[in-house]
Amino acid sequence: MFYDDLEHTIEKQYHTQIDIVHPKDKAKVGQLINDYIKKHLTIKADGKPVVLNFIGYEVQEDAAWSYFEVKGITGKPKKFEVHDDLLYTEHPEQINMMHIAVGGERKSTKLDNPDSDAVVLF
Repeated sequence: MFYDDLEHTIEKQYHTQIDIVHPKDKAKVGQLINDYIKKHLTIKADGKPVVLNFIGYEVQEDAAWSYFEVKGITGKPKKFEVHDDLLYTEHPEQINMMHIAVGGERKSTKLDNPDSDAVVLF
């Protein structure tokens, strides 16, 4: 996500000022990013909700990259159901791209606001 869009959205929704690029408290900013993303991104693998474990974030050029780990998925899932409305409330023209990789095979899709649900089959 563009870090300035993410900052603006978090500031509006959490009523707090943050600086993603030069945070005074990186752990607090990370917690706000984690909380926001978990509220707006949910994933099911073969019908079972996955738990997103926040690893951290970094800024590269204009983008804030957030990293999550998922444990407990056994086998090779065939179906992913994704709900993704990240940045939708503050950005009516938002388009969210997603890439899902399983066993070396990668599939991509996009969601145009207000569409927030996608199914990816392997």
